[in-house]
Amino acid sequence: MIAYITLGTDDIAQAKRFYTAILPALGYALNEQPDGMSCTLPVAPGERPVGPDLYIKPPFDGRDASAGNGTMIAFQARTQRQVCELHAAALAAGGLDAGAPGFRQAYSAHFYVGYLRDPDGNKIALFSNDPSEAGRDD
Repeated sequence: MIAYITLGTDDIAQAKRFYTAILPALGYALNEQPDGMSCTLPVAPGERPVGPDLYIKPPFDGRDASAGNGTMIAFQARTQRQVCELHAAALAAGGLDAGAPGFRQAYSAHFYVGYLRDPDGNKIALFSNDPSEAGRDD
């Protein structure tokens, strides 16, 4: 199980604006820390964390943050509509479009996904895969 993911940033304020536009709607709480921010899912008393947590902070080695080639983090939305809404919110918050929301031939008929780059270039996917919603026409 993945416990946490860390993404580097050179601009905490810009990263906060981007991630605040999408993660609270998916149930994440964003907490500022002296060295960056953490994004966590709520944990009921007596329950174990669901994970993974997401940490966004300057790289520990002091060099500029950079995105990994082939690296992507995917967040599951509740509906196709939410994918579209969050994709638009992320673009308005400084993200870059890396693939408009929609169905892709390479995936299952109900896999609806939109791709973004955060302000530091990290690739983010927002997807829904609900078989009760309309699917791709093959």
